[in-house]
Amino acid sequence: MEQDNAFLDVNQRQFVAFRLGKTEFAVPIEQVWRIVSLTDITRVPRVPSFIEGIINLRGEIIPVIDLRKRLGLEVGERTDESRIVVVQTEGHRVGMIVDTITEIVRLPEDTIEPPPDMIADISGVFLTGMTTYNDRLFIVLDLSRVLTMKEADELKRAESPHE
Repeated sequence: MEQDNAFLDVNQRQFVAFRLGKTEFAVPIEQVWRIVSLTDITRVPRVPSFIEGIINLRGEIIPVIDLRKRLGLEVGERTDESRIVVVQTEGHRVGMIVDTITEIVRLPEDTIEPPPDMIADISGVFLTGMTTYNDRLFIVLDLSRVLTMKEADELKRAESPHE
């Protein structure tokens, strides 16, 4: 017998849904450490162009990535709705700029399908799947894999420029 109550379905996971342009993305909630309003970002020399700089969040220096640039999307205008999603990745925290947080959603894991081969090859390992929920298409990302090992090393240098 099928249950309609989402809380009884152990095959569901919670995701933070956000938008970049007209595209909706979802990231597992357990990857998200904090969501903060856009603040002043200090530029850092000689880092990849998608790294916007660093912020000081409660005494911790956190590198910030423009997720639009990282995903190869058209750069958009930042608004009052823009947010920094701070994730834990490879032993350090990284902020990712998104256009807006739309909601926290529960998605049945069995509805998340692998991306088509052509898209998966282009997008790399951080695109983990796609799903439809309430007639909306979500692209599921693993933000802990948005950076390559080389880029993670460059971020570590950005976090401590005096070392």
